[in-house]
Amino acid sequence: MSQRQILEALSGLLLVLFVAMLSGTVVSTALPQIIGSLKGTQSQYTWVVTATLLVSTASTPIWGKLADLYDKKRLLQIGIVIFVGASMISGLAQNTEQLIAARAVQGLGMGALQILAQIVMAAMISPRDRGRYYGYLGAVMALATVGGPLLGGLIVDTSWLGWRWCFFIGVPFAVVSFVLLQKTLRLPVIRRPGVKIDYLGAALLAGGVSLLLIWVTFVGTNFDWLSWQTLVMVGAGVLVLAAAVWVESRAAEPVVPLNVIRRRNTALAIVASLAVGMAMFGGAVFLGQYFQIGRGYSPTEAGLLTFPMMLGVLGSSTVVGRFTTKTGKVKPFIVAGTVALTAGFALLATIDHQTSLWFVGAGMFLVGVGVGMSMQNLVLVVQNSVHLNEVGAASGSITFFRSLGGTIGVSVLGAVLANQVTANITHGLARLGMSGSGSKAGGDLDVDGLPAPIREVVRAAYGDATSRIFLISAAIAVVGIVAAAFLKPVMLRDSLDMPADAPAGPADAAAAVDTLPADGLPGGGVSEDSASRRR
Repeated sequence: MSQRQILEALSGLLLVLFVAMLSGTVVSTALPQIIGSLKGTQSQYTWVVTATLLVSTASTPIWGKLADLYDKKRLLQIGIVIFVGASMISGLAQNTEQLIAARAVQGLGMGALQILAQIVMAAMISPRDRGRYYGYLGAVMALATVGGPLLGGLIVDTSWLGWRWCFFIGVPFAVVSFVLLQKTLRLPVIRRPGVKIDYLGAALLAGGVSLLLIWVTFVGTNFDWLSWQTLVMVGAGVLVLAAAVWVESRAAEPVVPLNVIRRRNTALAIVASLAVGMAMFGGAVFLGQYFQIGRGYSPTEAGLLTFPMMLGVLGSSTVVGRFTTKTGKVKPFIVAGTVALTAGFALLATIDHQTSLWFVGAGMFLVGVGVGMSMQNLVLVVQNSVHLNEVGAASGSITFFRSLGGTIGVSVLGAVLANQVTANITHGLARLGMSGSGSKAGGDLDVDGLPAPIREVVRAAYGDATSRIFLISAAIAVVGIVAAAFLKPVMLRDSLDMPADAPAGPADAAAAVDTLPADGLPGGGVSEDSASRRR
């Protein structure tokens, strides 16, 4: 494809990514108000985020594998339709249970949008040039992350709109992206008749992960860590995941190809992505709650206060994307990114409800720099290590594990925060001479409706407890540093596909030839230079 054709197609792809990211970030600052309005609890607060991440995580490898087998453009448009429908239902929810269910369906669409946009980019652009275009992607990510919390805060603070428009706002953007993709995206359809998706393996993966996440959410509050409930849920989760690995190892078309993820760089990139996702999603999702409940700022002010982190993402992803294309190297940027991420969370691990906002902003900026430098480059490492006919499954796998890390992070850190808040409130009430547990006051997120003395106790409890989850995030991010340090240095290739005589791993290298259209680039648009490209 010519650069003009690529840029035209990217307009729709980047808008799709913008919509997918906006749907998560626009809710972040508004969520305390949403849950307070619906009379929800801290556990339900966590599950509004977790339900979306969980379904998105479980569906990602399926979308990735489908992209290797069927029309990528059509799949992307199906994902947009699902996303739009679920967004409308979320905005019409009357209680937290309905909202969580609708957000779960929305996660199905989000999983499609996030992974298929990256797969389509991989089918159009060589890994070497992809670094520059990933800079554009990083800018869109930053715009969604900067504008989302601010937009969510403005919507909640505007009386004639209300929080329901946090879900409606992405619908027109999604419709426009659907039209743009229809007009600009031209990819050859490579059909492989007779191939079946391993739905059993996907179901087992989703079931095993769901059991463990449900256990994390309720352990320590509804039942003890050492109890029969823990034994049943953890044991069942581990057994289901073991069955999933067994099924995947024998499936003809596994949704998570074990032969791909066993390769050194792919495996290390997955470990690093798991750690980055767990630290980033798990830590960042509670920043809005920290500023609103712990510090007493309005949703709009909370959105503005998260700006340093988004500035870090925007600056680092744009600059590093260009350097990646120029040098063809990715490992130095990934290592530096994971170090910056860890340092940022280490700073945030020292905050309380009275910490200087400049100090909090410095920590958030470092977290943003780390995310911008590492996240997309980890995807690039994996895409550079596989043949074109494996890009969908490989991209789906690393995105799956990154989302899995985020889902686990939100669940684990949400449980830690809830327990710590309860302990802090109980201690605070005792100092006021009031008896009773802090679980009731801590579970009610409608803080403005509490009596003034209790309201101050709750604010201090949330502000002081947040540092605990950032400390855990910093420890998790260290794993990302270790994994990045052991990555094998590679030069990004200039061609779309690897040479047919250069196998990427145990997979049959000749399979890559099957993806070459008769008159076009592999997985991409038509080119007059297709013969030389194949050589």
